[in-house]
Amino acid sequence: MDLAQWATRSKPLCKSKKAYREALEDEVEALSEQQRLLYASNRHALLIVFQAMDTAGKDGAIRHVMSGVNPQGCQVFSFQHPSEQELQHDFLWRTTRDLPERGRIGIFNRSYYEEVLIARVHSSILLSEHIPDIPEDGTVWEGRFRSIVDLERHLHINGTRIVKVFMHISKEEQRLRLLARIDEPDKNWKFSLADITERKHWDAYMQAYGQALSATSTADSPWFIVPADDKDNARLIVSQIVLDALQALKLSYPEVNSSQKQKLQAFRKQLGA
Repeated sequence: MDLAQWATRSKPLCKSKKAYREALEDEVEALSEQQRLLYASNRHALLIVFQAMDTAGKDGAIRHVMSGVNPQGCQVFSFQHPSEQELQHDFLWRTTRDLPERGRIGIFNRSYYEEVLIARVHSSILLSEHIPDIPEDGTVWEGRFRSIVDLERHLHINGTRIVKVFMHISKEEQRLRLLARIDEPDKNWKFSLADITERKHWDAYMQAYGQALSATSTADSPWFIVPADDKDNARLIVSQIVLDALQALKLSYPEVNSSQKQKLQAFRKQLGA
């Protein structure tokens, strides 16, 4: 997959800011209802994976799209550089600990995919994992792609639906957002020297992302490439992707059988008295 052939900006879905806010509110309300059904039915879990270059808007998408979801039924995990303990395990270990249980939504802000992205761009990270007999021909990445696909297939079979979102931002838009972090005082805290350092590896990251998305996008766990240069548009697209995934489960509240109904009426009489 050549990401240079994929648009980073799409036609606006709304004609005005007001229309955008109203559309997002409708989506958030629908997501809230679906989340309640997911929790009540307790048959499936939903894992949402966000991957992107710095400044692409992962945090904003999570904050806006999931704003109406009950916090008790949703957890967000952000994965940074692995700890010493995590480096002593296989590359999937630290994220599988945080997979959502049935009835809940789990959000990974970055994920196990970092192990075929940043670890590929920066070979020192791979060496720090103390993997025995690392092949020199690059097949280590093919092996990791297989491990990821196998994991996601296993999760799907056992009731976890996976939505994978790549927020696709252009290098020029990233430059403008980094400048905003410097020029606007309330955004200074967001700026990190690491953002500039990683930007120098843009082409290597695009190649790594292209190969990772190609190798791990399946019918059950597809990748969605979301044009991210327009934040409002991107958030609406993400909300619709998540809503579609939940609605496809055809969720409903658990039905009560006749025996249970009789017990409920008996309890009602007691409470009425």
